[in-house]
Amino acid sequence: MDRMQGSMGTLSAMQLTADTTGLDAECKMLLHRKEVISVILKGTVEEYEGYSLEEIMDFIEADSLEGTKEVSVNRTNAQVRGDNAEFAQLNEKVSFFDLLFRAKNPVLSKDGMLSGDSMRVDLHIDIESQKTYRPGYPIEKRGLYYLARSLSAQLSLVTEQTDYGGLEKCYSIWICRDDIPKQEQYSVSFYEIANTKNIGDCMVNKKDYDLIKLVIIRLGNMVYNGDEGSEGYRLLRFLNAIMYPHEEDFMDTILDYIDFSANEELWKETNGMFSLGQCILEDGMEIGMRAMVMDNLEEHTPVERIIEKLQRHFGLSRERAERYYEKFTQEE
Repeated sequence: MDRMQGSMGTLSAMQLTADTTGLDAECKMLLHRKEVISVILKGTVEEYEGYSLEEIMDFIEADSLEGTKEVSVNRTNAQVRGDNAEFAQLNEKVSFFDLLFRAKNPVLSKDGMLSGDSMRVDLHIDIESQKTYRPGYPIEKRGLYYLARSLSAQLSLVTEQTDYGGLEKCYSIWICRDDIPKQEQYSVSFYEIANTKNIGDCMVNKKDYDLIKLVIIRLGNMVYNGDEGSEGYRLLRFLNAIMYPHEEDFMDTILDYIDFSANEELWKETNGMFSLGQCILEDGMEIGMRAMVMDNLEEHTPVERIIEKLQRHFGLSRERAERYYEKFTQEE
């Protein structure tokens, strides 16, 4: 079973999104975790076929997830913000990427271990979480538009000396959650540039035009009953778990992809058994607990309900939940 080591931050994000009912900020925060991104890339990026989840995690450029770039039609060399990238033109409505980042293209890169000639080529990847598949326009057209902007953003001001040979491949991956026609639920579509016809004797290298790829992932109705081992099964099963309110078997599913047990800071032994909900060290979860308490107070949630949420989401006893509630409210 292909699994990768998980971090405390990802585990915390999963706790915070346990009760999410929509694609809110907390849910999108989870989609920004490298472990989650790696599972998505494993099931959608052809260049990563045959690579493990751990290797794919290493391909992701962490700096590009945190950098600040603005992408514009007329200033295509501007910065792209990994968690909230925008592109805009004068008098144009500002548009935002959900998550735009770079990751190594192992097919075209050279490591230089023997020759000394190393070269890194990246993929430019955009991941979009979409609540509805039917927002009033075809998602496919919007995805292609995003790809065009992402491709043009790689070049500085175009001149007669512009080197188009430096353009790198772009992916736009859309995860659509709701309003999927029944016959299309739990399906994935891939769109790319193809050489459809040649007249005369010619042969063009695919890497010279294989520059954009659109992936549309359609989920369904919270229940995924795909056949284990079938194409797309692991991707759809994982996304179905994290994109909806968490079911009782949520962590059983996640542990098939992400292994948290090797990090001693995440676990403590209870009666010789390991239970994720009860064994996460609470100190590492305080930021998430505090955020939950403050958010619920702002929404005027009753104290009893807040304490119940702390118990359920963080595996706390009633006494401990009350103690944390008092601590956070007194700090304010």
